[in-house]
Amino acid sequence: MQVIGHRGAAALAPENTWASFDLAVSLGVDAIETDVRATSDGELILLHDERLARTTNGQGFARETPWAAIRELDAGGWFGAEFRGARVPLFGDTLLHYGGRIPLIIEVKQLDLEVRVLELVREYGLLHAVAFTSFYFPVVQNLKTLAPEVKVGFLASDVQEQTVERVIAAGLDQFCPPAKAVSPDQVRAWQDLGLDIRAWGVDDPELMRAAMAAGVDGMTVDFPHLLLGALGRRPPQAD
Repeated sequence: MQVIGHRGAAALAPENTWASFDLAVSLGVDAIETDVRATSDGELILLHDERLARTTNGQGFARETPWAAIRELDAGGWFGAEFRGARVPLFGDTLLHYGGRIPLIIEVKQLDLEVRVLELVREYGLLHAVAFTSFYFPVVQNLKTLAPEVKVGFLASDVQEQTVERVIAAGLDQFCPPAKAVSPDQVRAWQDLGLDIRAWGVDDPELMRAAMAAGVDGMTVDFPHLLLGALGRRPPQAD
């Protein structure tokens, strides 16, 4: 099973910061999931929410704020004093820092942003080291058309048959259902269609164990240490 650190190790460090990514890597995750959106002046940054307030000391929408302002924000103090001073990372800097060290699962958070995200990954020669996801079906459909060699998955809010049919028709590699909606029979049926199944929304250990029992191929978790422990895997430094 692929253990994917959700926004790094979001239960243990401030999400989508390099501190969170470094912790996830040290724990031994197989990949890191992160979110990409754009500032008002077009810089690509790692930020989940549309608004800045939850995970920084800023206000307003990221898309209405220039990079010069966002780069000065504290993206760690809200989580704990020891993380005060952490910054919102640029997507390009993150590719340079982590690309080739750990696979990155890149969720595109805005419509019509996928081409720029793809171009930057291609420019850095990292298409082999990433996968793309989004809740926006046109985004993943376009990414698969533009880069058929890259793994692309659809983050689904439901598990209706027509949703899976769209994923298959678009030639996507991965179907990402909410963990609370999966069952062993469903997972096997989707895998028989050639899909890799990655569960999201794994927000407590009980749900994590249920997704494991369902046979998913991987899951994004805020607490990767718990999933790694359940799988009997130790951190790399313990080997």
